[in-house]
Amino acid sequence: MSDALTLTRPAATLEGVRARGTVRAVVSRGIRGLSLRGADGAWTGLDTDVARAVAAAALGDPDAVEWLPADPAGRLDPLRSGDADLTVCNLTWTLGREAAWPVLFAGVTCYDGEGFLVRGDSGIESPEDLDGMRVAVQAGTTSPANLAAWYGPRGLGVEPVAYPTPAETLAGYASGECAAYVLDRTALAGERAALPDPDAHVILDAAISREPMAAAVRDDDADWYRLCRWVLQLLVAAEHHADEAERGPGGRAAGIAEAARLAGRHGPSLGLDEGWAARVLDATGTYGDVYERNLGAASGLGVPRGLNELWTRGGLHYAVPLV
Repeated sequence: MSDALTLTRPAATLEGVRARGTVRAVVSRGIRGLSLRGADGAWTGLDTDVARAVAAAALGDPDAVEWLPADPAGRLDPLRSGDADLTVCNLTWTLGREAAWPVLFAGVTCYDGEGFLVRGDSGIESPEDLDGMRVAVQAGTTSPANLAAWYGPRGLGVEPVAYPTPAETLAGYASGECAAYVLDRTALAGERAALPDPDAHVILDAAISREPMAAAVRDDDADWYRLCRWVLQLLVAAEHHADEAERGPGGRAAGIAEAARLAGRHGPSLGLDEGWAARVLDATGTYGDVYERNLGAASGLGVPRGLNELWTRGGLHYAVPLV
């Protein structure tokens, strides 16, 4: 006898998603590698691929996403008001956010840390070199608190200058108003690429904080939370299965198919059909594929995976069993 409980009907959020025919996803107003709208109107990036994976599971169509661009300070408001189903907007998972807002974080999409973008000819080689200088930050982020926590105990300090949007923050830095742009290092790679002469700017090696970027949902629907969490877990688990099967007769494809089979059979308990996992992996590939396409060498950004490797390669992404 199975120990799984099959849902008799979809949960409330999933019902709404199916009635509209779209997943409403909050994304940034434009950060290359994470969520960026192209000239053709299509959104690309690691965050947007997570939303597309959820849409593939829930609706059978990875393009059935209503994109809701938001400034950093307003990333959680659409969830609280019920106007969004998912926030994937380079948003750091913190106790303060989950305690103060009616949201839950469904899982880490990218492990990161606060970093510094500076001019290559500035002579700035470490965060200490910025003591007493103005630095550009995005309003509504954890950057000012991170800066105070890092510089204060060292008897140093910087002056954070907050701008309401990523575009204005980048412009404030590019104009020379600020000596550095402070943001998660992964996001800085995309911002650097948007400058007229990216090679004239460098991202310092140092990271001064822990920034687990995560997908967030409302806290009033455990079934939708569970669905989104397992979509994320599937991406990581599929990469693990692919690695395990690489030397076997079917190779990586066989490992991915096995992950889809194992996860797929639990579809009815998630309010889905048994083909949900195969649809997700067909649409986005594994977590490794998502990372490489959006942030790795194939993206032109070349951000090393580092902590975003599987745990078997020294990273932090650990594949939860799909059995």
